[in-house]
Amino acid sequence: MYKSDTAAVRSSCRTAHIGWWPLTVIASAHLMAVLDTTIMFVALPSIQRSLHMTVSTRPWVVTAYTLSLAGLLLLGGRLADRLGARRTLIIGVVGFACASAVGGASVDGAMLIAARAVQGAFGAVLVSSTKALLVSVYREEHERAKVLGVFTATLTGGLAVGLVLGGVITSGLGWRWCLYLNVIFSVFVVVGAPRALPQLARRPEVRIDLVSVLFASMGMVGLVYGLGEAASVGWGAARVVASLVGAVILLGGLVLRQLGHDDRLLPLRVVSDHNRGWGMVALIVNAFSTFGMMLILTYQLQSIMGYSALTTGLALVPFALGAILGSAFVAPRLMHRVPPRWLITAAVVIEAAGLVPLVWLTPHSGYLPLILVATVVEGIGTGLAGPTTLNTALRGVLPADAGAAGAATSAVGQLGSSVGAALFNTIAATVTAGYLSAHPTTSVVAATVRGFNVAMVWGTLVLLVAAIPIARFVNAPVPAAKPR
Repeated sequence: MYKSDTAAVRSSCRTAHIGWWPLTVIASAHLMAVLDTTIMFVALPSIQRSLHMTVSTRPWVVTAYTLSLAGLLLLGGRLADRLGARRTLIIGVVGFACASAVGGASVDGAMLIAARAVQGAFGAVLVSSTKALLVSVYREEHERAKVLGVFTATLTGGLAVGLVLGGVITSGLGWRWCLYLNVIFSVFVVVGAPRALPQLARRPEVRIDLVSVLFASMGMVGLVYGLGEAASVGWGAARVVASLVGAVILLGGLVLRQLGHDDRLLPLRVVSDHNRGWGMVALIVNAFSTFGMMLILTYQLQSIMGYSALTTGLALVPFALGAILGSAFVAPRLMHRVPPRWLITAAVVIEAAGLVPLVWLTPHSGYLPLILVATVVEGIGTGLAGPTTLNTALRGVLPADAGAAGAATSAVGQLGSSVGAALFNTIAATVTAGYLSAHPTTSVVAATVRGFNVAMVWGTLVLLVAAIPIARFVNAPVPAAKPR
């Protein structure tokens, strides 16, 4: 059943000289979805003024996109398995670009929010297809290590670059061009995909179970929404409790429905494999650290130090450079020499070390040296972890499961980032309130920074504890090196 895919990839290797061009197309497509996660943050004030939105509806410009993306990831992955990942990539990119164009032309907030929700839906198809293509195109372990390094460097760097790009575009061209930019990206991908990527065979035997889709979509939406709201209104709020309880029930139902059935939505063999399962745990830990730190650091830079959104983005560029160094240069060289368990464990410990300087932040701290050191070290740890954990989580996946596996890695990444943001913010807010209560004469700024300090202590401890089972249970061998 899988010979047609293998033959297509080999044929493409001979005719299109597979090397960096397929990766360029794949990474460009995925970068569209990543940039849209951060680029719109900077544009929100301008959007609110332009479309006369209220403070309460403004966040939905981001939330509609995030919830739609998270909720439809697993469906997008299974569509890639059924229809062929190149087809679904092009469908996702075209739909994403059209929704971006409509969003850029929005005349009111409702139109923009609806367009953003559609963007997220096509983004889920796009994101799942890119990872399925990585697995299908780059089958040799020595080649995949380098490719995943560059791929994760592009995505991690895009998180920070999106903040800078959003500020530059909003200031120079207006917020609408933050969306129109996707149309430019899409032209490159749509033209390049048929030339650089193999056409993988359709698999009509892959089913799309609608009940599983409903459980997965509603469950992921409830989970991401509940964690996001917990970060702002607290864990005890009724809508937070209802969302999280509902998510647990729905996702539990999803797992039960997959038991004994490999043809529904997420074949459990994808995550039940020992090393793939722990690789996905490591992906959660990596996203937890990255997004937790960036959340607190953004508050420190803007609320305490008075940085503008654009300046904040520039301040996070060292994080992007560290991530690029770790994922594109260090990780590919070490992945063929160091067992994954020790490489992932070392990366998590480095990420913990990146949080430590922020424990000593004060209301009067400048950018140097604490914040610079923290961003560089955290970036290196994040970059080192990225390709190693992704390679472990996708290792040995059957061709028929490539889309589902890629979608699962994206879903756990969403989970990790949501948990990180919620937990760090909750700890900081709780400590701030308690400190103000115990020290009435203390300024709000001093109490807020105290909350940041304690959040970083707990974040460091969580990462160090998480490193122990990763070191204990990941036992995948070193990927094969390039034959001489």
